[in-house]
Order: sequence, then C-alpha cells, then structure tokens
Amino acid sequence: MALRPILTYPDSLLKKRAAPVSQIGSDVAQLIEDMTETMYAAPGVGLAATQVGVGQRVIVLDVHDDEESPGKRLLKLINPEIVERDGTIVWEEGCLSVPDLTAPVTRARRVLVRAWTPDEREIEIEGEELLAVALQHEIDHLEGKLFLDRLSRLKRDLYRARQRKLERQGRKGAAGGRPVLI
Repeated sequence: MALRPILTYPDSLLKKRAAPVSQIGSDVAQLIEDMTETMYAAPGVGLAATQVGVGQRVIVLDVHDDEESPGKRLLKLINPEIVERDGTIVWEEGCLSVPDLTAPVTRARRVLVRAWTPDEREIEIEGEELLAVALQHEIDHLEGKLFLDRLSRLKRDLYRARQRKLERQGRKGAAGGRPVLI
C-alpha cells in the first residue's frame, strides 16, 4: 500500500468525469488499497479515485463512529451509481480536495446505490443520513463535481478569492489537522 497525494481545488483533473472500470484486476485492487490508506491518513471518511488523479469510477468510504476500530464499515465500491433517492437533508460537508471550507449542502436523505465489489460481486447499498451524504459526495467526484459546485455563487467566489490570496502569499490552504467529514 502507498499513500497517494490528494488533488486540491482548482486542479483541473477534479473536474473530469471518471470512466467506468471495465475489468476488475490487480491494478484496481492496488488502487483501492492505496486509496484506503490515503483516506485514513488524511483523515477523511471517503475518497474518490479522481481525488488521487485516477480517472476511474472507484470510491472508498468508512463512516464508522468508533475511532478505535477504523475499517469497521469500510466500503470499496467500483462503478457506483445511485438508483434511488428519497427525502432531503442538509449536512455540513467538508472535502479533502477543498481545504479549509465546510458548508451546509442539501442532499437526498436516503439513497440506494448499486456497485461492484473488488471480488466482482454486484451489490446494493442503502444509505441514510451520513452514509447517504458520503455516497452522494463521492459519486459527485466521479462526475467531476465538487461540493463547492453545490454552494451559492457568493460562497464559491469568496472561497476562490481566499485561495488565490493564499497562493499569492506562497501558502496553500490546509485542513490544519482537523477531521474533514467527506
């Protein structure tokens, strides 16, 4: 396993739609293991392949509540797609690719996701609340969307201006060690 660098806004690779995985082989298994290690080290509860510069439809998530036993709810999903959405929920989201920003985002309260596992089984996962939000957030990444795109134009512009200012000063935004939700 290896830690991979996480791309941050405004990297153009984050805006590209990921291609479906056509064959689940050792390269995909290695990508998943690397993504899992990277996600836990960040720390985050989800990571999409696009966030590590790989244009394939692969995500990993772990929305466990117990910090003592990570991996308890680890999901490794290939070619995930949302097949049902119900209700609405507003959740304070953050993103490993959008440092120093959290904001309320409206999403579906419940989703049904169909995907493949690394052992080539097709599965369905029903998620509610945090799991639903995390699934939607990561699948958005595979579509080339950031949670920043779901915010008001004013909030997006303010964030962009702050990031440009930091770059001019020779600094990059950083999460400062605080946990990022998604």
